[in-house]
Amino acid sequence: MFDPALSGPALQGFLLGAGLIIAIGAQNAFVLRQGLVREHVLPVVLLCAVSDAILIAAGVLGLGALISQSPILILVATIGGAAFLIAYGLMAARRALKPTALEAAEKKAGSLKQALTFAALFTWANPHVYLDTVVLFGSISAQHQDAARTAFWLGGMSASFVWFFALGYGARLLAPLFASPTAWRVLDGLIALIMFGIATKLLWGALG
Repeated sequence: MFDPALSGPALQGFLLGAGLIIAIGAQNAFVLRQGLVREHVLPVVLLCAVSDAILIAAGVLGLGALISQSPILILVATIGGAAFLIAYGLMAARRALKPTALEAAEKKAGSLKQALTFAALFTWANPHVYLDTVVLFGSISAQHQDAARTAFWLGGMSASFVWFFALGYGARLLAPLFASPTAWRVLDGLIALIMFGIATKLLWGALG
């Protein structure tokens, strides 16, 4: 049976996870787009949610402290992540500039392998995942012991599953709006700006 005393740590983990995940970012922008075009939504949201669960667990188990003490590891992850974001941003900008590529109904379905590759890169090649999710969860989880720490991790993991499934499958409610090529142009333009903005912030911080 569930111990009521564990509800506090579980809720804290859920709220912390929601606060870190529910933001305009590269990963969320990609999941939203997959949901709008209805391509490989289940595999993508599962990969993102399970990856978050693993990363949060790593932080709770102590990986966060190790990462925070390795400036070289952080720098390499930052530069690599920024390079990937710039590359994907250029792809989004190209889509926005080519009207024939904006009609969802006319798009050829992308491969499952390609969708999962992008989802994995947006998750694992993002330095913010390690600096925020892993390190932050790791430090806060230190307040809890044994079962309470497990409840804290489960709460954070639950937030990831709830959010990504809501984003991926809730996106179809916006489908009527995105029947217009102009809406796709705007979305891909915003995605490009988000990617470039995050990459610039990462590089600025690394160089600074």
